[in-house]
Amino acid sequence: MPLVPVFRERLLALQEEQKENRKLCGRCYNKKYADYICVDAMGNLLKPDYLSNSFQIILRNYHLRRIRFHDLRHSCASLLLANGVPMKMIQEWLGHSDFSTTANIYSHLDYASKVYFNTLILTIYTLLFDFSSCLEPSFCCVAVLSVWLVM
Repeated sequence: MPLVPVFRERLLALQEEQKENRKLCGRCYNKKYADYICVDAMGNLLKPDYLSNSFQIILRNYHLRRIRFHDLRHSCASLLLANGVPMKMIQEWLGHSDFSTTANIYSHLDYASKVYFNTLILTIYTLLFDFSSCLEPSFCCVAVLSVWLVM
Protein backbone atom coordinates (compact mmCIF):
# COMPACT_ATOMS: atom_id res chain seq x y z
CA MET A 1 0.00 0.00 0.00
CA PRO A 2 1.24 3.50 -0.69
CA LEU A 3 2.48 5.46 2.29
CA VAL A 4 -0.01 8.17 3.31
CA PRO A 5 1.76 11.57 3.02
CA VAL A 6 1.04 12.64 6.60
CA PHE A 7 2.52 9.35 7.88
CA ARG A 8 5.59 9.86 5.69
CA GLU A 9 6.06 13.34 7.16
CA ARG A 10 5.70 11.99 10.70
CA LEU A 11 8.21 9.21 10.06
CA LEU A 12 10.72 11.67 8.63
CA ALA A 13 10.23 13.93 11.66
CA LEU A 14 10.78 10.92 13.94
CA GLN A 15 13.96 10.11 12.05
CA GLU A 16 15.20 13.66 12.67
CA GLU A 17 14.33 13.38 16.38
CA GLN A 18 16.36 10.17 16.59
CA LYS A 19 19.35 11.86 14.92
CA GLU A 20 19.11 14.70 17.43
CA ASN A 21 18.88 12.21 20.32
CA ARG A 22 22.03 10.43 19.04
CA LYS A 23 23.89 13.73 19.07
CA LEU A 24 22.64 14.72 22.53
CA CYS A 25 23.30 11.34 24.14
CA GLY A 26 26.63 10.67 22.46
CA ARG A 27 28.13 7.33 23.46
CA CYS A 28 25.20 6.59 25.82
CA TYR A 29 22.84 6.28 22.84
CA ASN A 30 22.20 2.67 21.78
CA LYS A 31 23.29 2.58 18.13
CA LYS A 32 22.47 -1.13 17.76
CA TYR A 33 18.94 -0.26 16.62
CA ALA A 34 19.79 2.80 14.52
CA ASP A 35 17.68 1.59 11.58
CA TYR A 36 14.60 0.85 13.71
CA ILE A 37 11.60 3.13 14.01
CA CYS A 38 10.28 2.07 17.41
CA VAL A 39 13.03 3.13 19.77
CA ASP A 40 12.98 5.34 22.83
CA ALA A 41 14.97 8.55 23.32
CA MET A 42 18.08 6.49 24.23
CA GLY A 43 17.85 4.25 21.14
CA ASN A 44 16.56 1.19 22.99
CA LEU A 45 13.84 -0.90 21.40
CA LEU A 46 10.38 -0.20 22.70
CA LYS A 47 8.81 -3.09 24.57
CA PRO A 48 6.19 -5.04 22.57
CA ASP A 49 3.39 -3.93 24.90
CA TYR A 50 4.38 -0.25 24.87
CA LEU A 51 1.72 0.78 22.36
CA SER A 52 -1.07 -1.19 24.05
CA ASN A 53 -0.15 0.19 27.48
CA SER A 54 0.12 3.77 26.21
CA PHE A 55 -3.23 3.43 24.47
CA GLN A 56 -4.87 2.38 27.75
CA ILE A 57 -3.45 5.48 29.46
CA ILE A 58 -4.88 7.71 26.72
CA LEU A 59 -8.31 6.08 27.06
CA ARG A 60 -8.23 6.51 30.82
CA ASN A 61 -7.09 10.15 30.61
CA TYR A 62 -9.95 11.02 28.25
CA HIS A 63 -12.53 8.96 30.18
CA LEU A 64 -13.13 6.66 27.22
CA ARG A 65 -14.34 3.09 27.37
CA ARG A 66 -11.55 0.51 27.65
CA ILE A 67 -10.90 -1.37 24.41
CA ARG A 68 -7.89 -3.23 23.11
CA PHE A 69 -5.60 -1.38 20.72
CA HIS A 70 -6.17 -4.22 18.23
CA ASP A 71 -9.90 -3.32 18.20
CA LEU A 72 -8.98 -0.18 16.24
CA ARG A 73 -7.91 -2.44 13.38
CA HIS A 74 -11.40 -3.93 13.26
CA SER A 75 -13.00 -0.49 13.48
CA CYS A 76 -10.87 0.71 10.59
CA ALA A 77 -11.80 -2.28 8.43
CA SER A 78 -15.48 -1.88 9.29
CA LEU A 79 -15.44 1.81 8.38
CA LEU A 80 -13.64 1.10 5.11
CA LEU A 81 -16.24 -1.51 4.21
CA ALA A 82 -19.16 0.73 5.21
CA ASN A 83 -17.76 3.44 2.95
CA GLY A 84 -17.67 1.24 -0.12
CA VAL A 85 -14.04 0.14 -0.14
CA PRO A 86 -13.89 -3.26 -1.87
CA MET A 87 -13.16 -6.25 0.35
CA LYS A 88 -10.06 -7.08 -1.74
CA MET A 89 -8.53 -3.67 -0.95
CA ILE A 90 -9.34 -4.11 2.75
CA GLN A 91 -7.62 -7.49 2.65
CA GLU A 92 -4.48 -5.85 1.23
CA TRP A 93 -4.68 -2.99 3.74
CA LEU A 94 -4.95 -5.41 6.66
CA GLY A 95 -2.22 -7.65 5.26
CA HIS A 96 -4.29 -10.82 5.23
CA SER A 97 -2.61 -13.29 2.88
CA ASP A 98 -5.92 -15.00 2.13
CA PHE A 99 -9.04 -13.15 0.95
CA SER A 100 -11.29 -15.59 2.80
CA THR A 101 -9.81 -14.49 6.14
CA THR A 102 -10.93 -10.92 5.54
CA ALA A 103 -14.27 -11.97 4.07
CA ASN A 104 -15.04 -14.33 6.96
CA ILE A 105 -14.29 -11.69 9.58
CA TYR A 106 -15.93 -8.66 7.96
CA SER A 107 -18.57 -9.90 5.52
CA HIS A 108 -21.35 -9.63 8.13
CA LEU A 109 -20.73 -5.89 8.36
CA ASP A 110 -21.60 -5.09 4.77
CA TYR A 111 -25.16 -4.06 5.65
CA ALA A 112 -25.58 -1.57 2.78
CA SER A 113 -24.84 -4.30 0.22
CA LYS A 114 -27.37 -6.59 1.88
CA VAL A 115 -30.06 -3.91 1.74
CA TYR A 116 -29.25 -3.21 -1.92
CA PHE A 117 -29.30 -6.90 -2.74
CA ASN A 118 -32.63 -7.50 -0.99
CA THR A 119 -34.14 -4.54 -2.87
CA LEU A 120 -32.82 -5.95 -6.14
CA ILE A 121 -34.34 -9.36 -5.47
CA LEU A 122 -37.69 -7.80 -4.53
CA THR A 123 -37.65 -5.67 -7.69
CA ILE A 124 -36.93 -8.64 -9.94
CA TYR A 125 -39.56 -10.77 -8.20
CA THR A 126 -42.16 -7.97 -8.53
CA LEU A 127 -41.30 -7.39 -12.20
CA LEU A 128 -41.69 -11.08 -12.98
CA PHE A 129 -45.14 -11.16 -11.40
CA ASP A 130 -46.27 -7.80 -12.84
CA PHE A 131 -45.07 -8.49 -16.38
CA SER A 132 -46.77 -11.79 -16.79
CA SER A 133 -49.45 -13.11 -14.55
CA CYS A 134 -49.30 -16.34 -16.51
CA LEU A 135 -45.88 -17.17 -15.12
CA GLU A 136 -45.87 -19.90 -12.55
CA PRO A 137 -44.85 -18.73 -9.04
CA SER A 138 -42.31 -21.54 -8.93
CA PHE A 139 -40.73 -20.18 -12.11
CA CYS A 140 -40.45 -16.75 -10.47
CA CYS A 141 -38.77 -18.27 -7.43
CA VAL A 142 -36.28 -20.11 -9.64
CA ALA A 143 -35.59 -16.89 -11.58
CA VAL A 144 -34.98 -14.91 -8.39
CA LEU A 145 -32.73 -17.61 -7.00
CA SER A 146 -30.81 -17.72 -10.27
CA VAL A 147 -30.20 -13.96 -10.11
CA TRP A 148 -29.21 -14.30 -6.46
CA LEU A 149 -26.67 -17.03 -7.26
CA VAL A 150 -25.14 -14.95 -10.08
CA MET A 151 -24.73 -11.83 -7.91
